[in-house]
Amino acid sequence: MTGSRKGDEGRRIAFLGTGLMGAPMARRLLGAGFAVTVWNRDPGKAEALAGDGAVRAETPDDAVSGADVVITMLTNAEAVKDVLFDRGAADAMTPGTTVIDMSSIAPHFAHDHSARLAERGVDHVDAPVSGGVVGAEAGTLAIMAGGDKDVIDGLADIFAPMGRVTRVGPSGAGQLAKLANQQIVAVTIGAVAEAMMLIEAGGGSQAAFRDAIRGGFAESRILELHGKRMVERQFTPGGSSSNQLKDLNAAMETANALSLSLPLTAAVHAEFSEFVANGNGEKDHSGLLLHLEEKNARPGEKQ
Repeated sequence: MTGSRKGDEGRRIAFLGTGLMGAPMARRLLGAGFAVTVWNRDPGKAEALAGDGAVRAETPDDAVSGADVVITMLTNAEAVKDVLFDRGAADAMTPGTTVIDMSSIAPHFAHDHSARLAERGVDHVDAPVSGGVVGAEAGTLAIMAGGDKDVIDGLADIFAPMGRVTRVGPSGAGQLAKLANQQIVAVTIGAVAEAMMLIEAGGGSQAAFRDAIRGGFAESRILELHGKRMVERQFTPGGSSSNQLKDLNAAMETANALSLSLPLTAAVHAEFSEFVANGNGEKDHSGLLLHLEEKNARPGEKQ
């Protein structure tokens, strides 16, 4: 390991996954005085936190050794499974450890991971987040937790530097809430993008339109933040389209398993599928505007 610990003498945290979201979340914990050991597949992303007081571990099992709480913030369910079980992190945890999975994965994976950890005497909470990089940096994330109430209540001091936690139900309920959140985000991005196109096609100003409807019934964080991105044509990702599609895939799979028909979600899922398939997975999800503009381009017109 490299770096030096700082902070209180309380619980030790291992943070696995210090990418776009994980790094600022780990910094919030360090700033609150926790001793945090970090690991990332790309060592450079973990090393960048050493200056904030983190200890960098070479491997996941090294990171979790001696930790009281393990936080995972990884790309998808396969990555979580790989780090926890294939790479041996779960086997390196002592009974009584708590895993907080803050990644966004399908609920059935959360159930499976929880059961496998329980066999080792390890508690599990699925606690995905919403709020993007801005929320991660500010410590204002919406944290949707699924799991045992007493376990979640006992983690209040750890959740507090990162945002506002709400227990939404038993194991898997946090992931279900995140999928529902992502449905709302995706459908609203689609609605704002189509409205922007309608205004521009009719000769209006997108910027003035956005200002005009602020504070009305159409007001939302999507209109505020992603509407601004659309007006300014700035699509460097806070949240990538590939991750948005991943969550929509999981939402549709879950809906099918529950015998639900979700026509609006299905429609925006199809559009994001095309957008990502056309090589735009690393654009911000507000970049769906580009895809819809392309579909409406007149022959010979270039976007």
